[in-house]
Amino acid sequence: MGNDSSKTKHSGKGVASSLGIRGGPSNTTVQRHIDNARKSRILQLKSCGLKSWPQPLDELQEVIRNLELSQNKIKELPPSIGLFCALKQLHLSENMIGVLPDEIGLLKNLETLNLQSNKLSTLPETIIGCSSLKTLNISANCFSQFPVPVCHLISLDTLNLSQNSIVELPDEVGSLNASELNLNQNRLNFLNADVLARCQHLKILRVEENCLVKTEFTVSLLSKSSVSIISYAGNIFQEREFQNLPGYDEYQQRFTATRRKM
Repeated sequence: MGNDSSKTKHSGKGVASSLGIRGGPSNTTVQRHIDNARKSRILQLKSCGLKSWPQPLDELQEVIRNLELSQNKIKELPPSIGLFCALKQLHLSENMIGVLPDEIGLLKNLETLNLQSNKLSTLPETIIGCSSLKTLNISANCFSQFPVPVCHLISLDTLNLSQNSIVELPDEVGSLNASELNLNQNRLNFLNADVLARCQHLKILRVEENCLVKTEFTVSLLSKSSVSIISYAGNIFQEREFQNLPGYDEYQQRFTATRRKM
């Protein structure tokens, strides 16, 4: 878990210049972040104008636990990302990433992955190797289909897929382990509710501002599932219509019980 002291260390000037920074913190400030990260195991390079993955980071592969690279212009991650064996949090929101490398699945200790506001349309099958991943935020990307690999993330607790263009949920969604699924602001017209009802851990379902009709919320979802909070405003029905659905009373009992605990 410690740093490999046998690796060649860049000089301060070399590290900063190889970061390729345009604007943002001074080279001295960035170098200080790099140096501090060896001790703190946290590296903060948010809004630094980075156009690519900073190569000097590879020196910290066995050290970094929290890496913040949000609000840059990074287009891709290198295969070496898979060597960051200690990484628990990886924040890459508001970049320009279109594809994740297969090596992302080598991050066995990763617990939080934030890729909000990028250009992703698929996820690699290898992501299921992220066996500790609890929180995955891939909102505001380019997904037109539900990314099936997320259904096999064994530790997943919170999945945010809001602000995409997903039309329907596949049968594989029945294997989803998350307790919260956010699908707000997509193009859903098929909820596949009978399959969704099989998700044993699912408690919160957010489907606001989609294209769902009331009949998409089936009896099995409302009366027999573990879902206790459904946010559904902004679809093709009124609240009163939802309240008149078969199974609503059972759902309301779970909803009320959950609210009392909050």
